[in-house]
Amino acid sequence: MIFIFYIFLLLSILFAFLGNIGMLRFPDVYTRLQASSKCATTSLLSLFIGLMILEGLSSMSVRILVIGIFFLLTSPVASHVIGRSAYEGGILPWRRVRKREDISEDK
Repeated sequence: MIFIFYIFLLLSILFAFLGNIGMLRFPDVYTRLQASSKCATTSLLSLFIGLMILEGLSSMSVRILVIGIFFLLTSPVASHVIGRSAYEGGILPWRRVRKREDISEDK
C-alpha cells in the first residue's frame, strides 16, 4: 500500500511541477489560468487518491473523498470567474504576431 501511495505522491508532484512550468512559459492570463487550474486539480486529486489508498476504508478516507468532490465542483467555477473577470476587465487574449516575411510566403 505504501508503494502505491508513493506513486500517487510522485504523480502529484509531477503535475504541480508541470503546472508551475506552464505558469512561467505561457504568454497571457488565459493560458496561464488553464495550466494552473488543470494541474492543480490533477495534482490535488492524485494526492487525495494516494491518501485514501494509504488510509484504507475509514472515516478519514470518506472525508478526503468529500473534499475531493468539493474541489472538483468548485475549481472550474473559480477558474471561469477569474477568466471572465479578466475578459471583462479588458485583457485581450494573446495573439501570435506574424512577421511580414511569413505572410508573403503564405500567398
